[in-house]
Amino acid sequence: MGKEIDTTALVVGSVNMDLIVRLDSLPKPGETCTGGNLTKAPGGKGANQASAMARLGAKTRFLGAIGEDEFGQDLLQGLEEDGVFTHGVHKLPEASTGVALVLLQKDGQNSIIVAPGANGLLRPNDVRSALSQSPRFDVVLVQLEIPLDTVAETARLARKMNALSVLDAGPPRALSSDTLQLFDLVSPNETETEHLIGIRPTDVHSSAKAARALRERGCDTVVLKLGSLGAYYLNDQEEGHVPAYAISAVDTTAAGDAFTAALSVRLAQGSPLREAVQYGTAAGACAALVLGARPSMPTRDRLERFLSER
Repeated sequence: MGKEIDTTALVVGSVNMDLIVRLDSLPKPGETCTGGNLTKAPGGKGANQASAMARLGAKTRFLGAIGEDEFGQDLLQGLEEDGVFTHGVHKLPEASTGVALVLLQKDGQNSIIVAPGANGLLRPNDVRSALSQSPRFDVVLVQLEIPLDTVAETARLARKMNALSVLDAGPPRALSSDTLQLFDLVSPNETETEHLIGIRPTDVHSSAKAARALRERGCDTVVLKLGSLGAYYLNDQEEGHVPAYAISAVDTTAAGDAFTAALSVRLAQGSPLREAVQYGTAAGACAALVLGARPSMPTRDRLERFLSER
């Protein structure tokens, strides 16, 4: 757990057990490949981001759903060890805990198949009930591995408590403009951006075009996660590109989760957008240097060491 800072965060989202196999290259249709050993690691975009925020020092609460199985208990314990408050996590006997099958190439790139399990059963009323007697939060972060009506309701509740609302727009799903407009900040990666507006950002010029198209759909602040290209940001006051850090990636599985968590923490602390995007870019680079999703989420100390060495 990171050194605590005066920032409160709520993450509503998914929690999965990741089953990871390393391969030289991904199999083609009909092809059987032999990979390395099977590795089990905690994951799920929501849980990854909750862990990252807690490790960065924010007082963090996680709302999600697990099955009453071994994976669920292990995942809950891991979050608590990171300092995440988990009393809003629903335990569903009728469902299995979510699982992600991760095929990891030797260059650090990956393909992921998710069996959502209990994540798909987290309902708007679950969030309303959990927050009915909760203190206010500075920032509320949500992703798209839970039902879309739950995503939208979380944003509405964030607005009522005057919290900064952030949508990590992954994995790719169709979203209405009405849903996008509920959030103060929307942050997709390249694939998710293309899915939302039909433009794939491949350089600074196309990133600017994509960011402006998202603004036209009603997004207040847009931050595009661009992998090796870095990040592009746009709102009423600021626009620009932050280059990526030069690293030798080990596993990029949750680099975007680390990015969004760090970005959100810094914005909740009142940092300017560019500074927060730079912090998020560093957190994503840190995460890509470690195998596994949640294990790669950087602590505040590790992130500060990374930045001091650059």
